[in-house]
Formats: sequence, C-alpha cells, structure tokens
Amino acid sequence: LIRSARFGALAVIEPGTGSPLASRVGVATDIDGAPLILVSMLSAHTGAILADPRCSLLVGEPGRGDPLAHPRLTLVCRAARLERGSGEHARAERRYLNRNPKAKLYAGLGDFSIFRLEPERASLNGGFGKAYLLERTDLVTTAPIVEELAAGEQSALDHMNADHSDAIAVYARHFAKAAGDGWVITGFDADGMDLALGDDVCRVFFPEPLRTARELRHVLVDMAKTGRVAD
Repeated sequence: LIRSARFGALAVIEPGTGSPLASRVGVATDIDGAPLILVSMLSAHTGAILADPRCSLLVGEPGRGDPLAHPRLTLVCRAARLERGSGEHARAERRYLNRNPKAKLYAGLGDFSIFRLEPERASLNGGFGKAYLLERTDLVTTAPIVEELAAGEQSALDHMNADHSDAIAVYARHFAKAAGDGWVITGFDADGMDLALGDDVCRVFFPEPLRTARELRHVLVDMAKTGRVAD
C-alpha cells in the first residue's frame, strides 16, 4: 500500500491549539520504504510538522462499493525535513519526481521542501475483520542493499525504460495483471519495482528480496523470461 500510493491524508497537530489537522499530500517512497512528501512552506500542515514532527499518514485508495471494505494503512511517523544540497535530499527528490513527474513544475521553487516521514508503527486494515499492527521493522528495510541499490538505481531505470520497454510490458501484464501499453519503471527497491502509466501505478514484487544490488539484472532477465513463456 505504501509503495503503490501516490497520495495520502496527512494528519498533524495544529500549533497553538493542539487540534488535529488533516490534509491531502502527494506521496512517494524512499528506497528503504519510508514515505516522502513534497510540501509548500506556506501550507498549514507544513508549519505544523515543523513545530511538532509527530504526524500520521493514511494511504489506500477506495475502490467500488463500500470504502471501508478496501485496504488502508495508517502510519504513525515523525517528519524530518531534508536539507537541500544533501545526498539524502537528492535521492528523495529524484525518487519523488520519478513517481510524480508533474511535480517537476514546482519542486524547484524555494518554498517547497521534501520531508521524509520516519515510520514508528502502523495499523493495517485489510477490510472488515482484517486488522493488523505493524512495527517499524515491518515497514522499513535497513539492510546494506539499500545504499547499494540507491547508488545505481537511476542508471538502471534509464537503461530499462530506454532499451527494454518490451520487458517492462511483460512485468506489467504478467506479474501485475495490468492492462495498457507504455508502462515505465519509476523505482527499484530490495522487494520489487514500481511501474507507472500516466496516472496509473502498479507494484511488481521480485520472487525473493534482493540480497545485493548485483542480483537486480539477473532477476529482471529471469522475470522477463518467465513472463514471456507464460504468455
């Protein structure tokens, strides 16, 4: 749910009153799974998380019928503003804009900042009678592969999107059961990859989590072969 979210409801504590305040925000994820938001310093919710970093993020888009029958995830987080010019900010901005390309129109404006939401725990509701409590370790990957993948992620994305659109179509069609042509990969992580086609997104999991960044190429090749044979 986190990896597939493009927006969410951010709940914060209003400065001065202590009242709850909720707002819709665009969402992406860092390579380790932590949510990223790009917000204007002029927004009330931005001032709130600067004054008190405690916040909550609700993700999960309702489908047809009863909205309470569809999965959603509520994360309890602490917001951390990423400093412009830092390596962490560069990575977060790159991943956010890969996920939300329309945000390029305003991401560079001086009053916009990227915040990383550090998950502390979460509540997963999969529908009626399906509620689970999750810890930070269930939400964020801390293995060394995070930094390894981050170092070469963009070059791998550029290569796949430029030269292997046929393989990406297989990933979308066979593994995500997603219709349409023109899917692109917007992000890699240890557990899988994120794909987008216009405003539609889908998530494709690897058969097994990657242990090293070197495994990425071999896994992608094997998945393309598997999908083509099945088709």
